Amino acid sequence: MADAGYMKLSTEDGDIAVLTLDDPRGSANVLSRAVLEELEKNLNELEKRQGVAGLVIRSGKPGVFIVGADIREFVANIDAPKAQIEEMCNTGRKLFQRLSKLPFPTVTAIVGQCVGGGAELALWCDRRVMSSDSKAAYGFPEVKLGLLPGWGGTVRAPRVLGLSNAIELVTGGESIDAHAAKSMGLISDLVPSEQLLASAIKVIRAEQKSGQWKKDRETWNGPIDMSDTELGFLGATASAMIQGATGGKYPAPQAALELMMEAAGADADTAGAAEAKAMAQLFGSPINRSLLNIFFLTDRNKKDTGIDRKDVKAGEIKSVAVIGAGIMGQGIVAATLKRRLPVMLADAVPAALSKGVSQVLSEVSFDKTKRGPDAKKAVEFAGLLNAATVDAELAPADLVIEAIVENPEVKKQFYARIEPLLKDDAILASNTSTIPITKLAEGLKRPDKFCGIHFFNPVRKMPLVEVIRGAKTSDETVATAVAYAKNIGKSPIVVNDGPGFLVNRLLLPYMNEALELISDGAEVKAIEKAAKEFGMPMGPITLYDVVGLDTAFYAGRVMYEAFPDRTVASPILAAMVKAGRLGQKSGAGFFAYKDSKGRGTPDPAAEAIVKTYVRKEQKFTPEQITHRLFLPMVLEATRILEAKVVRDVRDVDLGLIFGVGFPPYKGGLLHWADTLGAAKIVELLKPFESLGERAKPTPMLLEMAKTGQKFYDM
Repeated sequence: MADAGYMKLSTEDGDIAVLTLDDPRGSANVLSRAVLEELEKNLNELEKRQGVAGLVIRSGKPGVFIVGADIREFVANIDAPKAQIEEMCNTGRKLFQRLSKLPFPTVTAIVGQCVGGGAELALWCDRRVMSSDSKAAYGFPEVKLGLLPGWGGTVRAPRVLGLSNAIELVTGGESIDAHAAKSMGLISDLVPSEQLLASAIKVIRAEQKSGQWKKDRETWNGPIDMSDTELGFLGATASAMIQGATGGKYPAPQAALELMMEAAGADADTAGAAEAKAMAQLFGSPINRSLLNIFFLTDRNKKDTGIDRKDVKAGEIKSVAVIGAGIMGQGIVAATLKRRLPVMLADAVPAALSKGVSQVLSEVSFDKTKRGPDAKKAVEFAGLLNAATVDAELAPADLVIEAIVENPEVKKQFYARIEPLLKDDAILASNTSTIPITKLAEGLKRPDKFCGIHFFNPVRKMPLVEVIRGAKTSDETVATAVAYAKNIGKSPIVVNDGPGFLVNRLLLPYMNEALELISDGAEVKAIEKAAKEFGMPMGPITLYDVVGLDTAFYAGRVMYEAFPDRTVASPILAAMVKAGRLGQKSGAGFFAYKDSKGRGTPDPAAEAIVKTYVRKEQKFTPEQITHRLFLPMVLEATRILEAKVVRDVRDVDLGLIFGVGFPPYKGGLLHWADTLGAAKIVELLKPFESLGERAKPTPMLLEMAKTGQKFYDM
């Protein structure tokens, strides 16, 4: 067996060539330029060999096939001319296409992840076999980067899998599991991973006898056999679904659909050339750059331990206790339980505890196919969940997370009771959203073992967790909290202590300004529309109702006490709370909630309260509203950076995207600000000078405007 660096070419069963991909640079195979060059050399050799009955391509990595192309190499060409990008795509596609022209059948043996360029390589083979383990997945995630498959994915998928299946895979960007791949006709055999090679060889032997691989090659090289009527119906249906899913903000899925529809009547080579042109149009676009930025933000976050020291190791969390069986407590318990960690749930009110346990088990045992709880899952998870009625039962936990009422004195009283019962190395944490951790740590005997672990609501959907470091929190505690958050599938960012921490400190200026806009005469409908047009998942007024107006009122008070020069205590919020209009949870806030799906409708009673506090009648353009809502957030971000609340500017963007749904296609708040430029932002703020400190350019922004520096230069 000759060692070729990134892959090895060997022989099995006398006449079966086996190409094993085994990238020495990491735990997964990545299609870098060097890997593609080596693939080309191996194909050159295989074309010359005599007596080869077939080729099997497999991975030498346990549990993973190919995770796609080397994104960093790709991004290095982001400013290249479109003709160069087109040529790169054509070169890659033609290399893979050679697999479909070898004088013998080719089979891919897929184990684990097979996505992006790996999915394209597999499709250019005649057949595929796949491991039956739960981690096996196949997909085209390119649309999530604002792109489309560029090495023949849009050519081969419609011809091998059918146009309808291809549209679903390519435009959706989601991976399918092994069983879905089998039902879709993607794979010939589904076997345990240790039997993959034997299965692939068996497929080759069967193809030798039947000769079907030759007929399929001829079919798949030609146009797709569909009538104009069928094409028209499929195109219209798919376009409507894409529009509904993207809101028209993401062009790549629609571009991929149009490409596959238009190329359906062409041969594979013509379709491939069209794919390269379409890819060149998307690559380097503003949305592609924004989504690539998020890819790199996420990739960095996966590798970040939360601390800069290399000599500190995270402790192992084997059991967790959560105090407070409300919505947040339930969410934290469910997220932890799903990762098979033993959890204790406690609450001072027996009825709340009983309801909390029931709700948690209902969530973790939910089966999508059954659209309800699965009894077997419920029994399995019930064995890992215990309800605690006395403090002593919490003592064995490695991590105790407090999620009780947002009142510092109540929290401190609980800490005073529980801390003496805990193990010396146990971590005590608060899920507080606004109260400074250093303040809560006052009176603790082990403040080094105390931190904030702030989840976002709803926990099951929101990936962000803020790990808040108090003045005396140790590096070990931070590293352990970060590791725990990652272990339960969350994306943690470490935040230094301060009012509102990171996300709420940035969010409150946005929400505060929405109420001030109302007082200045802007219509609620216009504010909501401007925010959603910008890309927010909901308008700021709806967000008030979702968060809870009482919760927002308390959080606003914390921020007002901390930053009275730039926080307005809106009388509208106080009046709504006084009227008992607390938002969705009370059935009425700025909107009424009578719909079973929780959708808000205009409410004359709320409008009457709001109208009392309108200072003047005036009209605002959508652009004016957008600038009023989002530019104060940018200003607050500069203050956060100056105060070193976060370790990296990228944490600001990741926090807002994962914590409140800041539009991904804008790449994050600071990425969006960089597209405008500091000088432009200073100019845009001038009409708002009368608003005072909250709209006044900060020293950092003024310096950036002067020097031309960008946030991502920091």
